[in-house]
Amino acid sequence: MARDVTHTARSPYIVTPEDIDAEKGDVAVCRCGLSREYPLCDGSHRATRDEEEGVVYRYAGDDPEGDRRVVRGREE
Repeated sequence: MARDVTHTARSPYIVTPEDIDAEKGDVAVCRCGLSREYPLCDGSHRATRDEEEGVVYRYAGDDPEGDRRVVRGREE
């Protein structure tokens, strides 16, 4: 599985003590590109569980609730 992600920020994100979840004691950084709290993870990656390996997807508006379409199919 792969996603076509459009990034709008070009600078690094600095994790600060305020980013740490007091209940969990951790920080999760988004790697799927769909988080509404980017660069922090909000669990949006759960929408990608049924993506096929080797297929590139684009989500409308980079929104996990948006329409998903295949950008490039699996290369055999």
